[in-house]
Amino acid sequence: MTVFNQLGFLLKSSAVRGSVLIPKYYNPEIKAQLDNLRHTHDLVLLGELIQQGHIQTAAGDEIGKMAYGTGPIPFIRTSDISNWEIKADPKQGVSEAIYEHYASKQDVQPGDLLFVRDGTYLIGAACLLTKADSKILYQSHILKFRVAADALVSGPLLLALLSAPMVRKQIRAKQFTADIIDTIGNRYYELILPFPRHSEIRSKIQRSVLAVVHDRVVLREKLRRIPLWSQGVIPNLSAELPDIDNDQLEPKGNPGFVIHYGKLRSNIFIPRYYNPIVDEELRGLVKTHELVSINDLIKRGVLTFNTGIEVGKMVYGTGPVPFIRTSDLSNWELKADPKQNVSEVLYDQFKNKLDVRAEDLFVVRDGTYLVGTSCMLTEHDTRVLFCGGLYKIRVKKKDQLDPYLLLSLLNCPVVKRQMRAKQFTRDVIDTLGKRIYEVILPIPKDRGLRERIATETRETVLARVALRNKAKQISLDVEGITEPREEDKELLETI
Repeated sequence: MTVFNQLGFLLKSSAVRGSVLIPKYYNPEIKAQLDNLRHTHDLVLLGELIQQGHIQTAAGDEIGKMAYGTGPIPFIRTSDISNWEIKADPKQGVSEAIYEHYASKQDVQPGDLLFVRDGTYLIGAACLLTKADSKILYQSHILKFRVAADALVSGPLLLALLSAPMVRKQIRAKQFTADIIDTIGNRYYELILPFPRHSEIRSKIQRSVLAVVHDRVVLREKLRRIPLWSQGVIPNLSAELPDIDNDQLEPKGNPGFVIHYGKLRSNIFIPRYYNPIVDEELRGLVKTHELVSINDLIKRGVLTFNTGIEVGKMVYGTGPVPFIRTSDLSNWELKADPKQNVSEVLYDQFKNKLDVRAEDLFVVRDGTYLVGTSCMLTEHDTRVLFCGGLYKIRVKKKDQLDPYLLLSLLNCPVVKRQMRAKQFTRDVIDTLGKRIYEVILPIPKDRGLRERIATETRETVLARVALRNKAKQISLDVEGITEPREEDKELLETI
């Protein structure tokens, strides 16, 4: 019997595999926990399922940065996968021509799984694609798993198995550094999947995964419509989304414009800062919307703004408390997989200063493509610390502005475009800085409409959070765990 504890363990030289000398690769806790599961689970090697034809695998492509922003087709990167789904607003889009060049090779279909192979803390993130996600391309750091029709495992069950604490722990043990990025390489073949032995349990897990994925996608698509409804681009939430290819909501640029020298502000000479298309769009909203700057709302005491703290890399991974960074916001909510966690001691030191409450909003201040990304905090998200690259916005006078209405307004096309126009490069990173105060919000004049928007946003966000939490419970159900082990709590945050 192998004796081990947190200080170390002994390993026979004959047990070393492939010249791998990294201790975590042989973590004896993993073997012990797998042995405990043998009584109730069939332990199946993922590589065997692949070799036997039950699962097909394929990697994506690198299309090159010159293709970024050329069109509306999502190019899925590792950071675009979280909470068992793809972001509603992936960072990069490509043209129809580029899509057609790669589409037949990548052959993305509903029911496929995407699995992050490269990327340090993102490794192991997975999602199940639906019909709404079928027209995409994906990068080479992502694997596509396709389950055969007569396979021993279904796509939904495979997603749950890959999310189980035992499998997540194996993924962490098997990833390694290649050049400047971590990867699991082909070691995903070595993952041991714990299949519940009872068919009733497997069927229940499969049904639960399908329900969560389906409902979250439906609500995600609703999130795409709410900002357009708020701005008056569509008349209601059931309306079809505009064709972006032929739509002026996403202008591809203009040949230039003239601006009077006297209109220059703060010695800013960046043309996009004065984008006349944005000004024209705002003028077109005057009849139906009250145009109010964020600065005016601050002066009136409706809003308060605060930034977070930088705790330093040395405290990463020291405890269970999420340290929220700019990349931890997705689809108007916090990811269930915050990259870093810190100790209880550090949380106690800063919790009163940061004072995070339900119905606070986070908005990304620093981070190039992430700038302007926002989310709503619920009662499940308040026990966190957050970084200096985020603004925390609190609505102090909710009778004048509902927090959920504010969330929808921050995601309106005209507001997002203002943020893009106002961000600038500071040192090596882009930032919005205090220019966010200049952003003008289009608040509908119709009080009834404002209330309906706020209600729809609130119900959608809260429903998605409940489903996000249900996904965590499903991953526990795979192993028959009622409450997560203390050492698995951080791993569960990576679902």
